[in-house]
Amino acid sequence: MRLLLANPNTSPSITGLMERAARATASPGTDIKAVTAKFGGAVIGSRTEMVIGDFASLSLLAEEAPGCDAVIVAAALDSGLRAAKEMLQVPVLGLTEAAIHMACLCGGRFGLVVTSARTSTIMREMIAGYGLSSRLAGIRWIGRDPAAIYGDPEGSADAIAEAARRLAEEDLADSIVLIGAIMAGVPDRIRDAVPVPVIEGVSAGVVLCEGMARLGLRKARAGSFAAPSGRKVTGLDPALEALLRG
Repeated sequence: MRLLLANPNTSPSITGLMERAARATASPGTDIKAVTAKFGGAVIGSRTEMVIGDFASLSLLAEEAPGCDAVIVAAALDSGLRAAKEMLQVPVLGLTEAAIHMACLCGGRFGLVVTSARTSTIMREMIAGYGLSSRLAGIRWIGRDPAAIYGDPEGSADAIAEAARRLAEEDLADSIVLIGAIMAGVPDRIRDAVPVPVIEGVSAGVVLCEGMARLGLRKARAGSFAAPSGRKVTGLDPALEALLRG
């Protein structure tokens, strides 16, 4: 099985971090192909960067997904996810989508640990879009830039663990989701300090993608997620134009 880990951000170091976490989680025989967007934000963290990231994600997937059995859109804001599900013939999951659905399987309500207040607001909108607002216990932000977390993973772990504990003890969250590509590998550092399950998107995405691929689910040929074809588009990357034209 070949799984594509596609980072719509333009930070190869974060792609490498996620690739290591993915390989540590993947089953024997699963090959991880990790790729990074060619344009867009270094770390997508605003609505403006979200729109750019959607396009970057689709362009990246059109070029890199052929030959893969499943795809993880490896950014916290699930860049271009619904369009990718429509466009590609294989299962596609987003980091946040995978993590929050895994959290739902662990218990009742989940809490989110995010980097900033801005991300908190965007996450509430995303959770509502997934129809899971009633399962959200709360959101805590740690006030650290993703670059700071990457540069000081051990020091940041204490702040992340404290936010996770408060969600469990004060907001009564049954599980904790660490939001963002930068959180890959963090659950292992804080698991013993948090009284409920701790989940991040890379490992959850790998496990769920492997399962979906093994189920051999047929790509929708009808309905809103059937692949578009015969679309007249210009000025895009050739691979993306070819997919849209069918």
